[in-house]
Amino acid sequence: MAAAASAARVGKAAGEIPEYRVVTPYPRSEKPGMPGPYPGRVVRVRSENCIDEATERIDIPTIQEMIARGMSSLTGDADARDSWRRFFNSSDTVGVKINSSGAPAVCSRPEVVTEICRQLIGAGVKPGEIFIHERGERQMASIEYPKYVPQGVRVEASSTYLGLDPDVFVDVNFFGEEDTRSFMLRMATQRFTKIINVPNMKDHGAAGVTGCLKNLAYGEFNNVGRSHFHQKTHTLSFISTLCDVEPLRSRTVLQIMDGLIGVWHAGPFSRDKRFRFYPKQMLFGTDPVAIDRLLIDVIDDKRKAEDAISVWDQSMDNYDSDRAKWENDPNINRFIRETGHIEYATRFGLGEYDLGRIDAKEIQIS
Repeated sequence: MAAAASAARVGKAAGEIPEYRVVTPYPRSEKPGMPGPYPGRVVRVRSENCIDEATERIDIPTIQEMIARGMSSLTGDADARDSWRRFFNSSDTVGVKINSSGAPAVCSRPEVVTEICRQLIGAGVKPGEIFIHERGERQMASIEYPKYVPQGVRVEASSTYLGLDPDVFVDVNFFGEEDTRSFMLRMATQRFTKIINVPNMKDHGAAGVTGCLKNLAYGEFNNVGRSHFHQKTHTLSFISTLCDVEPLRSRTVLQIMDGLIGVWHAGPFSRDKRFRFYPKQMLFGTDPVAIDRLLIDVIDDKRKAEDAISVWDQSMDNYDSDRAKWENDPNINRFIRETGHIEYATRFGLGEYDLGRIDAKEIQIS
């Protein structure tokens, strides 16, 4: 715990990084799930046929092929079923961490999550030992996963199953708030043996972009929105501090980014269809930092194409506290963005950020 707090201060002036106190009884694994067995390796699978932009209908056979190709390319196995068996077996209880903050428009698509569940079952995991989960129940309920996924697979939130773990938390005072603790979901600490992270490709007003790291940090812990207040945000250090907490770090063994639909402004929500776009791709890996590094360019390139300010922009000239203005104008920032939170995660050894050290393989499916 002390080591993590010290690492969070490297390279920053005194007082810029809050003092974090990490409390957990779970030991560090010798081979944690992040960055996992394939540090720096990312497989990007694209297909123009995966989604119809007019109807947003998903082509299921294409999704199945994208996932099969992505997994086999990640591991080097000829048969994707062998790839899944490298990570999961019949003794596992698997949490599938979805993203529902942009639901129902932009979320971890049920067609994608269903195929993941099918492959887990094929690897021997019992349907009742698969938990599609999220911190909040309301947004997740709007996606109606039970209508799609195999029978027996559970869909749960912290409010519907087990709640929060009082023994695993990060204590930090950002702005003098009364409640300074963020607790991990008890599902993650006491129920799951493995976690699959299924984020989206989205802009984020405070974190710059929201991908693998933020989906875990702000979805497996409570009381996290307090990290930004007025223009200031502590997402730079908070996100990786949360991702480093055991047992989350060791149990998160696979990252599958659902980039069929994205949000290029006013994320993580998707209230205005003008700011949705269709990357039509999925990213596969065990290294969340490497995947998120590629995500930065996807979002920033789209913003540049729309003549919007960069996800790296931190100018107070472009800041406005009026949420309505920010939601309607892509040249306004609601917070001082901390896109650097992804590079910051390398201080915890969570993955590779340098593009020169990222092995990115591209697969195109017709």
